[in-house]
Amino acid sequence: MLKLITKGQILANDIRKNVEGASLIEYSILIGLITAAVIATIVLVGGKVTGAWGDLNTNWT
Repeated sequence: MLKLITKGQILANDIRKNVEGASLIEYSILIGLITAAVIATIVLVGGKVTGAWGDLNTNWT
């Protein structure tokens, strides 16, 4: 009976480790996608901000 309980505990630990590894991969992919979206937004908005800043500077003087 003790061997059966021990095997069950080992199996439960293995399943728990696999789930934690999968979560780590999912979170890493999610962070990568968010980072890519932020960089793309900065690049797209950066040109417009530079143009608006230039116009403001021209009109100020």
